Amino acid sequence: MCGRFVVAQVGSELVGVLRVDLEGDDLPEPSYNIAPTARVAIVLDSAKTEPPTRRLEAARWGLVPSWAKDPSVGSRAFNARSEEVEDKPMFRNALIKRRAVVPATGYYEWKLVDGEKIPHYIHPADGSPLYFAGLYEWWKNPAVADDDPARWLLSFTILTRDSIGDLGSIHDRMPLFLDPDFADAWLDPTTDNVGDILDAAIDAAPDVARSLDNHVVSKAVGNVRNDAPELIEPVDA
Repeated sequence: MCGRFVVAQVGSELVGVLRVDLEGDDLPEPSYNIAPTARVAIVLDSAKTEPPTRRLEAARWGLVPSWAKDPSVGSRAFNARSEEVEDKPMFRNALIKRRAVVPATGYYEWKLVDGEKIPHYIHPADGSPLYFAGLYEWWKNPAVADDDPARWLLSFTILTRDSIGDLGSIHDRMPLFLDPDFADAWLDPTTDNVGDILDAAIDAAPDVARSLDNHVVSKAVGNVRNDAPELIEPVDA
């Protein structure tokens, strides 16, 4: 799974090679301890223009489908199992037309050792951005006036799959990593072969996973109120 991650860059440094056309006005600041319901910068291709416009926008972590009565449902939908999203009503429509890329610097996972959870920081060895496959939705708040920009909530979830290799020794699930060369295909809202795109992403994720480094970090990361660069520094296991 992916329940905490790091975004240490902003703007063009964060998105790397994804060639964003438009950046939102209120993007979140860097954070070393992002938890569900936090605001995060995501990349999406908006189908409102032709060709689609690639945007970097702030979104709430935890998918809130358009039919939800209130946004609280999103607190339980921060991850989605990639093997199940085609069949689950919570995620099915977003998979078809609203796929996102979630850029990150790295993420945390906890390994159970003799009954004790040991936090690990997992990240690209060369310091380049890490890309998670995501889904996004727009939710309209019926309690807010039509002309109020706050009426619309953009939210997202991060897809996961079975872990492999070293990551499998830490946790049995890992984020669905995307190779940057595959991002265009993943984001394209006009594609008809959604199942093939999803299968290709699932199959390719292990190549990215094998390129990642990891090390033990301080248990201070377990408290979401802690947010500092020191959280990703190695400590003795």
